[in-house]
Amino acid sequence: MATFSTLLLFTGAALILAAMPGPGLFYVAGRTLASGRGDGLASSIGTGLGGLVHVGAGAIGVSALIMASATAFGLLKVLGGVYLLYLGLQTWRAAKMPTQTAAEASRSDAWRALRQGMLVEATNPKTAAFFLALIPQFLDPTRGRVAVQFALLGLISIALNTSMAVLVVGMASALRQRIAGQAQVLRRLRQGSGVTLAGLGVALLLTRRPA
Repeated sequence: MATFSTLLLFTGAALILAAMPGPGLFYVAGRTLASGRGDGLASSIGTGLGGLVHVGAGAIGVSALIMASATAFGLLKVLGGVYLLYLGLQTWRAAKMPTQTAAEASRSDAWRALRQGMLVEATNPKTAAFFLALIPQFLDPTRGRVAVQFALLGLISIALNTSMAVLVVGMASALRQRIAGQAQVLRRLRQGSGVTLAGLGVALLLTRRPA
C-alpha cells in the first residue's frame, strides 16, 4: 500500500490537474446551463463512472495495451471525438429551445445526462493517457499489490475530478439563475458550450498517440 507521503504528493498533483478544464467539465457546465442543477449533478456522476472505467482498465493493464496499439488508440479517439462533436451539435441546437424551468428541469432525463457523461469520459483516450502517465510515478513495487496501489490512486483522482465537477455545477447553476430573465445571454452561453464541446471533439480527433 502507498505511504501517507506518497498519497499526499499524489493528491496535490491530481488536484491541480483536476482544476484544468477538459471535456468532462465542459459537458457538465453545458448540461447545467441547459437543464439545471439536477442534470448537472447526474452528468458529474456519469463522468466519475467513466473515469472508473479507465482506472479498472489501467489496474489490469488494458489501458497500457490500448496506448501501445495504434489501431485501438485510433478507434477510441474517433469514438470519443465523434461523440463530443455530436454532443456539441445537440447542445447548440438545444440552445435555441426555451430554457427549462426549475420544475421541468427536475423532471428532465437525468439518466441520459449520466450516460452521456460516462461516455464522454470513458471514450476519452487522454484520460487513459493521464492515468498511465501520472499514477505509475507514485507506485512502489516493493510494497506489493501494484494493481491495488494503481486503483487506490485512481479512485483519489476520480474523487477530486468529481468534486471539481460538482463545484462547476454549483457555479453554472448560480449563473443560470442570475441570468434566468436574460434569454439571449443564456442562449449564447449554451451555444458557447456546444461550440466548446465540438472543438474538443475536433482536438481529440487530431490527437496523436503518445510515443
